[in-house]
Amino acid sequence: MKGLRIFQTIQSKIITIYILLILMAMQLIGIYFVRTMERSFIDNFAYSLKGQADVLAGFAEPYLAENQSAASSAEGKKSYAELNGIVNNLFNINDAEIQIIDANGIVLTTSAQAKTGLIGQKNIQAEVVSALQGIKDIESETIDNNGQRRKVVAQPIGDGAKVLGAVYIVASMESLYGTMNRINKIFLSGTGIALTLTVFLGVILAHTITNPIKAITRQATAMAEGNFNQLVSVKGQDEIGQLGNAFNHMTNRLKEALSLNEEEREKLASVLSNMNDGVIATNDQGVIIVVNRQAKQMLQLGNEDITERSISEVLGIAEEKIGHYVQNEHQTATIQIGGEEEGDFITLRVVFTPIHRRDKGITGTIAMLHDVTEQEQLEDARREFVANVSHELRTPLTTMKSYLEALDDGAIEDPALAHRFVGVMRNETERMIRLVNDLLHLSRLDSRNALISKVPTNIPDMLEEVADRFSFQLHQKAISIEIDAGADIQSVMLDRDQIDQVLDNLVSNAIKYTPEGGAIALRATLTEKAWLEIAVQDNGIGIPRKDLTRIFDRFYRVDKARSRNMGGTGLGLSIAREIVKAHGGTIALDSELNQGTRVTFALPVQQMEGEPA
Repeated sequence: MKGLRIFQTIQSKIITIYILLILMAMQLIGIYFVRTMERSFIDNFAYSLKGQADVLAGFAEPYLAENQSAASSAEGKKSYAELNGIVNNLFNINDAEIQIIDANGIVLTTSAQAKTGLIGQKNIQAEVVSALQGIKDIESETIDNNGQRRKVVAQPIGDGAKVLGAVYIVASMESLYGTMNRINKIFLSGTGIALTLTVFLGVILAHTITNPIKAITRQATAMAEGNFNQLVSVKGQDEIGQLGNAFNHMTNRLKEALSLNEEEREKLASVLSNMNDGVIATNDQGVIIVVNRQAKQMLQLGNEDITERSISEVLGIAEEKIGHYVQNEHQTATIQIGGEEEGDFITLRVVFTPIHRRDKGITGTIAMLHDVTEQEQLEDARREFVANVSHELRTPLTTMKSYLEALDDGAIEDPALAHRFVGVMRNETERMIRLVNDLLHLSRLDSRNALISKVPTNIPDMLEEVADRFSFQLHQKAISIEIDAGADIQSVMLDRDQIDQVLDNLVSNAIKYTPEGGAIALRATLTEKAWLEIAVQDNGIGIPRKDLTRIFDRFYRVDKARSRNMGGTGLGLSIAREIVKAHGGTIALDSELNQGTRVTFALPVQQMEGEPA
């Protein structure tokens, strides 16, 4: 098969076709020419021999007629000698034998010196017999013992019905065939020259056809590799030129189409990469073909390549359920992904949308991932908040109702008992008022309607005033308090009333959860980054580590029964956090069970000092 590779190119095929066509034409022409020339030469040769036979018959007729008359034998012999001279001198044909035969078939004379022994013998050749019967223009071809081809011509001598004899000529045709062979060689040489010129011209002509095709092929290969900057050189307006123009036009159109496609793909990639939602696209087999960065982050896959993986495996949803979501109107599913910490989950809402293609039905699926963790947490917080508020209000209201029913049942008649019941109801009412006030305060902080009025505030004086406000409670539980304010801290811009509320909540909690004889410390420091840090530390009962993450949640209590009995609403730390955040600061709590608690909040000093008083 390797030998046939040369026929796999258009150029070789064109050259081969030209050679075959020329060769076939030359062969047909050669066969016709040779056959015609051969027939013509043979016919001319035979015609020449017949003509000579006719002339010789005319010369020999008087001799034969005289020989058959009553003339003397001496005169007859004389006539045959003259006839022999005529045959040998006038009608001598190269490489030929001429015989004069009488009516009885006896050879009278011959031009072949080697066959003079035939004179007087009878010639019984078929041509001679036919000629003696009066048949004219007899000819045939024979091959002698030496393999030479000879032409035999026999012509009767005499006129009319009386045949006096015959002229018998046997001439060699080798010279004629030699001439024909030379002509054939010349013809073959011409054919070879013609074929050589045909190959040369075929190569040139094939180049004019194949070179543009090769150029188009190279351009097509370059296009397949992504190079659209080259164009085919068009040198004419023939079919190949028109093909080149069409190919160049197609190249430009394809370049524009790919450029637009690339722009659209970049836009799509930019949109996908900057979307807040995750996007996953699959084929009709459910295998992921496109995924954006946000989807990987939501699924906590990092930089892992999840293409070529099943969407069922990645989302953890059975293929049957995914097919159900895609095929039906209810196309939304909710999944949970484990968070970095134990017990922490990310909730994702997945919306499945089928990809339809004309005449092919569904060819893929797009899954949109929405992080609804915060929404779920807010919803849970809302439900928990409503439940907590309801519980906080229901407890005092239930107490008040029971005491009112007791008073209505006759306890009002007992002044001491009635006074005690009224005191309990007053305490519960004040507790509800504090709860409602705290809720309103939180609502204003959440809606950012609470005004922050910053004024120059002396930090040491502010801490001393906080200690004075709680001096009675401190004295009751024999709790010592230490105030430590750096010498470099004097006047700072802040909302005095709001920060006082923060300190009151923190100191109040410290007093509540510090046993008798304990200690509380208030410290204020100025950091290198110009932040004011105020810390409230106690050596009380502390907070379990498992509760630290939720200690700032609203209505969250470590010991719910004890906190409620102490009159707390569960909103103090939440209000403190919101006030600090409104000042642009941060708050943190660190505690060890039975070791004490430290609450630290930091406020940006530079920002406040730049504001007007």
